[in-house]
Amino acid sequence: MNEEQVLKARLKDLAQKSYQQNIYTFSPFLSPAELATLDGMREELAFVDYSVYGGNEQCERQMVAFGSERMFGYEAVWPIRVIKIVPLLDKFSDALTHRDFLGALMNLGMERSVLGDILVKEHKYAFLFCADKVADYIVNHLTKIKHTNVRCIPVMAEDELEGLAPILEDMHVIVSAPRFDTIVAAVCKCSRSETVNLFRAGKVSRNGRIFQNYSAQLKDGDTFSVRGFGKYKYCGSGNETRKGRIYIHLQKFT
Repeated sequence: MNEEQVLKARLKDLAQKSYQQNIYTFSPFLSPAELATLDGMREELAFVDYSVYGGNEQCERQMVAFGSERMFGYEAVWPIRVIKIVPLLDKFSDALTHRDFLGALMNLGMERSVLGDILVKEHKYAFLFCADKVADYIVNHLTKIKHTNVRCIPVMAEDELEGLAPILEDMHVIVSAPRFDTIVAAVCKCSRSETVNLFRAGKVSRNGRIFQNYSAQLKDGDTFSVRGFGKYKYCGSGNETRKGRIYIHLQKFT
């Protein structure tokens, strides 16, 4: 069995268990590509209700909960915890990236499936969404990222989670046509062939799902991500230049 077949079998087992035992069942965190596989299973899973959530409405990595309040009479309690990772001393902190935080967590022996999104703020600290079964271990054992000593603080207050809303930075690019691939090429400063390869390699997602139709047109409000280049919101097209090229308004998630 290949990876996709294994994932499908695993999701079917969770769905059957939820339906037969009248309990909520939860998957590990799924990547956008794995969530696309789930989307393709709608007919196979029609016998059970399910929903997805990553701990925050903006999260791309999400768990699947099989079951619903309609089926069981009570709401699901998602097994997700949020941890704030902060440097012990700001002035001695390295400039930290998503890769730095993820690498330190993987060095603790974490599997990627128990880790959700990592939201890095100001290149110094981050909010980590993780499975509750590993949260205490991370809090007690994650003490260093690169050369920076850190501490982990469980996030309990809802008002602190509200501060996780992304900061959007306006930007404009000029393209020959308002197609998805030309916009990605302008954002990443890639050639057309390099851009097409990004789509084919599954490195481009739209609205949280892997998207490979590079000739598609985006709709106002669509979000898209290019692995290694960031996440953006499409805000529509504007006027044409004298040479017939088109201004595209985007907002970059920072």
